[in-house]
Amino acid sequence: MLAQRKLNKGENLHALRRSLAYAGEGALRRRHHEQQTEQMWCLTLATNAIVCWSTEYHGLGVAALRRSGREVDDEVLAHIWPTHHENVHFYGIHSVDIDGELAQLDTDGYRPLQLADDVAPASR
Repeated sequence: MLAQRKLNKGENLHALRRSLAYAGEGALRRRHHEQQTEQMWCLTLATNAIVCWSTEYHGLGVAALRRSGREVDDEVLAHIWPTHHENVHFYGIHSVDIDGELAQLDTDGYRPLQLADDVAPASR
C-alpha cells in the first residue's frame, strides 16, 4: 500500500509538470543546451511554486477546520498531496490586479479561505 501511494504521488507530480509544460507541448523547443536548461529550470520553478502554495493553503484550511471544532484525521491528511492541481488554471492569459489582490490579504499576508459553500463549480 505504501509503495502504491508513493507511486501515485510521483505520477501526480509528473501530471502537474506535463500540464505546466503544455504550452511547449511538453517538448524542449530550444536549440542550445543553455536555453534548454533555462526552460527546465522555469518548469521546476513553476512546479515548486504550485506545490508550496498548495501545501501552505492546505495547512491553513486544516487549521481553520480544527479551530472551528471539526475533527480532521491525520490518516486522511496523509492522502492529500500538494501536487493535486485541479484548481490551477493553466491556459489563457492571466491578468492580475496587484493592488486588488494585496487589499484582500489578511494581517498574516494570506488570501481568505473559501468555504465549500462559497466555491463556484469549476468550468471545464
